[in-house]
Amino acid sequence: MKIDKRKTKLVLILILAVVICGFSVMYDDYSQETVQTNATELSNKKIGWGIKRNDNHEQPDVGTQNKKILEESEGICLGNNNDKVIYLTFDEGYEAGYTQKILEVLKANDVKATFFITAHYVNTQEELVKQMIDEGHIVGNHTPKFLMSGNKI
Repeated sequence: MKIDKRKTKLVLILILAVVICGFSVMYDDYSQETVQTNATELSNKKIGWGIKRNDNHEQPDVGTQNKKILEESEGICLGNNNDKVIYLTFDEGYEAGYTQKILEVLKANDVKATFFITAHYVNTQEELVKQMIDEGHIVGNHTPKFLMSGNKI
């Protein structure tokens, strides 16, 4: 039986290319920096969230600890009190099926809003949540724990 040397070389080159690609993929997976955390080092202290209303038509006080958390995580609670801005927000999970119409009206008027969604809502209305994100709205957390991201479902 005669072996074609050109075909043998081609097969060996292809096998070598596959092996090199395989190693590069494995190396890439291991070369990424892994951040390890220790749950015992994290605080599980409950933090009350709320506002202290003012009688003099000024912005409410969110509290020192909450203000610090907001600043550290680049969160927004109160806007600039010098600007005249209305923040349109919706609580999702208790809206009785009106969200699709709300999204249509917002889109027709080029208005952005923030939707605070419950865990149940994100699990049962995935397409509407995706639509909110795709149309440029903010999707916020309305659950006892932070279970979701602002950009992905």
